[in-house]
Amino acid sequence: MNRIKEKLQEDKKLLSIYFTSGYPEINDTVQIIKSLEKNGVDFIEIGLPFSDPLADGPTIQESSTIALKSGMTTNKLFEQLKDIRSEVSIPLIIMGYFNPILQFGVEKFCAKCEEVGIDGLIIPDLPVDVYNDNYKAIFDKHGLKNIFLITPQTSEERIRFIDEVSDGFIYMVSTASVTGSTKGFGEETKAYFKRIADMKLKNPQVVGFGISDEDTFNDATKYAKGAIIGSAFIKHLNKHGKNNIEDFVKSVRPV
Repeated sequence: MNRIKEKLQEDKKLLSIYFTSGYPEINDTVQIIKSLEKNGVDFIEIGLPFSDPLADGPTIQESSTIALKSGMTTNKLFEQLKDIRSEVSIPLIIMGYFNPILQFGVEKFCAKCEEVGIDGLIIPDLPVDVYNDNYKAIFDKHGLKNIFLITPQTSEERIRFIDEVSDGFIYMVSTASVTGSTKGFGEETKAYFKRIADMKLKNPQVVGFGISDEDTFNDATKYAKGAIIGSAFIKHLNKHGKNNIEDFVKSVRPV
């Protein structure tokens, strides 16, 4: 069974952390992954740096820019991850934009993901219908789950279609703004969380955008299966480097 599917069956609220590969230093990628697993993170999103990240706020954009300037590339990421499965067992997801994947070659990219042990992909600018018509067979062949985003503005019809096409979890964007720009959740957002829960979708939901501490993690996971933290962790790396990851994880989900 795919590691994402296995993890989703565990009887707890899941914590996922996003970080940009090649940041803060180009060769930090593997050490950060190992440290996150050691400190109890349930699954990890590895950001593939891109020069024009549409959904990302300034914190993640800046980390992408720094990683690219340091020489981070798609090939470099696969090189860094080549032995990761001898040391790490939790699900690993690559989050990136479609352009670099297209340039690399979709089939070749998916084959490399399978080779190094990647479990899924999050590609915010790949529409679900385009994926379903043109790429789903390739992803399935290489055992990859493609994770789609929904927002408070996504229509019920579209959400149902995404749920039908998906076979992992649905990434529930807490707000229509960019990452790292919200502080806590208002009543409107909490009502959206409940509305999606009441739809009784077949795929569990994991909430992203606006989660930075224990309170926002608990709010996000009241109805959802888990939550994803990105910008707050990048800020932590910015301040502390790859040290003190334990303190960050405990600040979100104390043992």
